[in-house]
Parts: sequence; C-alpha cells; structure tokens
Amino acid sequence: MFYVSMFFQYISQYVKTRMQYRADLFVEFFSDLMSQAINLIFILVVFGHTNLLGGWSRDEIIFIYGFFLVPYAVFSAFFNIWDFNERYIIKGELDRILTRPIHSLFQIILERIELESLLGAITGIAVMFYAGSRLGLSLSWYDPILFIIFVIGGALVYGGIFVMLACISFWADAKTSIMPMMYNISNYGRYPVNIYNKLIRFVLTWILPFAFVGVYPASFFLEKNEWNWYAFLTPAIGIAFFSLSVILWNQGVKKYRGAGN
Repeated sequence: MFYVSMFFQYISQYVKTRMQYRADLFVEFFSDLMSQAINLIFILVVFGHTNLLGGWSRDEIIFIYGFFLVPYAVFSAFFNIWDFNERYIIKGELDRILTRPIHSLFQIILERIELESLLGAITGIAVMFYAGSRLGLSLSWYDPILFIIFVIGGALVYGGIFVMLACISFWADAKTSIMPMMYNISNYGRYPVNIYNKLIRFVLTWILPFAFVGVYPASFFLEKNEWNWYAFLTPAIGIAFFSLSVILWNQGVKKYRGAGN
C-alpha cells in the first residue's frame, strides 16, 4: 500500500505540473502524432508497390503497427530512462535517490514519468479499429481481456530490455550509450518477423524479443492460428525479462560507489 500511495502522489504532482504548461503538452502530442503518421505512410508506400509482404496484406501490417503503438505508449509513459547514464550516474543524481526508503528503480520510473505518451495508445487503438474493420475481424468477449494482458506483457518486454541497458552504467559509466541503437532495433518488432532471415527472427524472438511487442500478440487477433502459442507467451516473456532486469538492477546498485572523486 505504501508503494501504491507513492505512485498516486507522484501522478498527482505530475498532472499539476503539466497542466501549467498546456501548450507544451499539445506540441508534444502533435509531434508524436506526426511521427506515427510518417511510419504509417511508409507502410502505405511499401504496399503501393506490392500486394503482399511475406504473406501479410497491407491491412494486416497496419493492424500490427497499431497494436505495437499501444504497449510502446505504455513503455514510453513509465520507462523514460533514456538519459539514465548521464543524469543519474555521471551527474550523481542516484546518490539522492539511494538516500530514500523506497526502491531506487521505482523512484526513477516515477520521477521520469510522461503520462502524455499514453495518448499514443489512443492512436494505436484507432489504427487497429480501422484495419480490423477493413479485414472484417470479429470481437469476442474475451478479446479485450487478452488485449490488456498482451499490452502489459509487451510493455514489460520493452521495459525489461531498456532497464537492463541502463544497468550497464553501473559497471561502465562512460557517456556513450547503446540505447539509441537498441531503439532502432526495436522498430523491427513493428513488422512480421517472417519477412526477415532466420538469424534476425531468432534474435527478435528470444534474445531481444521485440516481436512479442507487436507481431506475435497481434497475430492472435488476426486469427493467425499457427502463431497463437507465441502470442500467449507474451506475458510470460514480459515478466521474465522485467524480473531479470530488476535482479540485474539490484546487483548494479550494490556496485555503485557514488559520483564523488
């Protein structure tokens, strides 16, 4: 209950702060919307030259992209740790975090929260409904429940991977970071993995499982029955990777010696 109380207190303060700068909030939302529109246009351009891509139609890939936007929005809202190395390790902000009687990762997640990123989930759901209506997909009573489970699993996959990347800073505090490169790799999860070669498919499934953020869970709603077991693995993969990241984080905090000289 203590952690739940702290969560809502942080949220309350965050909302009060953001409401003081409504114009900035609108600009950020518009910028994110433009970025998502560009990615969607790219898909449309590709299908302007072909009817199928790896056996997937245009509307199916648009549906996958829409699904991908939802767990990615949740991840962006709660795991904004892109600058962890520079802010918390090099500048010593982690010293302040460690003096408080609450888990350090939990504090950093709440300090860096960006709830406006959740608006991207609305865009994703709208894209899914558009593509789903063109595909004639039917909605069962249990689909919304599975959708929420898959979204949480996908967000945990993303969060687990990027928290593990942040943990590298505990052992190597150089300013260089591989997070931008990993972000680019994660974009491969927006598309069906069977369009890639076997090595990339293996990496996106078992090493850096970004395929569990987009194509695998989305394939369940697209009635790709041969991939159903991958879809139902999504929450397990998410919990496994995020649990591993927390274990690695706890070990890294023990290695941390402060920012003093």
